[in-house]
Amino acid sequence: MTDAKNTNGAKMNDVTFIAIGLVIALIIGVAAVFLASGDPDGLESASLYVQGEKDLTSDAPEDADPEAVGLGTFEYSSPFPDYSWEDLGKMGDIIALVLGIVIVFVLIFGVSRIIKIKA
Repeated sequence: MTDAKNTNGAKMNDVTFIAIGLVIALIIGVAAVFLASGDPDGLESASLYVQGEKDLTSDAPEDADPEAVGLGTFEYSSPFPDYSWEDLGKMGDIIALVLGIVIVFVLIFGVSRIIKIKA
C-alpha cells in the first residue's frame, strides 16, 4: 500500500485515508438530514427564471412540476423516494442517506480495484 503524508509530516496508509473519508461523508450525510431545506429545488427554480416562466418571488408554474410533465413518458419506482424511508421519519432519512453513501462507496471502491488490477 502507498502512504500519504498529512500536514504534520506523519504518514497515513490508504486504509486510514479511506476510513477518514468515509466517516466525513457519513457525518455530512447525517447532518444534511437536519440542515437541508425542505424545498431545495433551486436549480429548477433558477432555470424557470432564466426561461422567463417564473419571477424571483413567485411560485413555479404547475406544469413545471417534473412529476406532472413526465407522466406517461417514463416511470420507475425509487427504493428511497425523496431520500427517505417514509415510515421511520427522520431516522428513515438517516438510514436512506447512510445506505446511499455506503452503496456509492462500495461501487467506487470496486471500480477502482478493477482499474488498478487492469493497470
